Amino acid sequence: MTKILVLYHSNTSNTKRMAELIAEGASQLSDAEVRLRSIEEADHLDLAWCEGIALGSPTNYGCVSWQMKQWWDQQPIENWGQRDGKIGCVFSSAGAWGGGQEWTCMSLLSILINYGFLVFGLTDYSGVRFSAHYGAIAAGPPEEDREQDACRRLGLRLAEWTATMIHGRTESHPLNQTYDRFKDLGQ
Repeated sequence: MTKILVLYHSNTSNTKRMAELIAEGASQLSDAEVRLRSIEEADHLDLAWCEGIALGSPTNYGCVSWQMKQWWDQQPIENWGQRDGKIGCVFSSAGAWGGGQEWTCMSLLSILINYGFLVFGLTDYSGVRFSAHYGAIAAGPPEEDREQDACRRLGLRLAEWTATMIHGRTESHPLNQTYDRFKDLGQ
């Protein structure tokens, strides 16, 4: 089984909805076991269990929510260095486009890197001139098809990379898939 954790904090349910879509995408890979957890219900045992993680936070004043930062700051120090080599990706929602979602994604990636996760973004396009290069993003709730597709693809890609890198399942490698990776480059 490929063990995927979708861990999130949400203020208004927008980031929670993104997390649900990402979990849905990760579940598309056969043999994927997916846990969807808010930081209120998750603990260090979930981090120990997972092989891949999608980490999400609302964008608060252009950055990660203080609750998400605090959750990581309070992880037991004896677990430091015990996550090396796991796979990670990120997502965020803000109140408007240009609200700092990509900056928040970069901050979340930095947290994962510091814990030893191998991180990635998507090269795929989920809509015209729309991709999740740094992570899936939305302005408000993920209502548009392109936002929902980016979330699902991020979850699927997390499961694919985890199956490939952790379990050696080369058939799961993203470049071995036949789905459309570039819906419309908008050119």
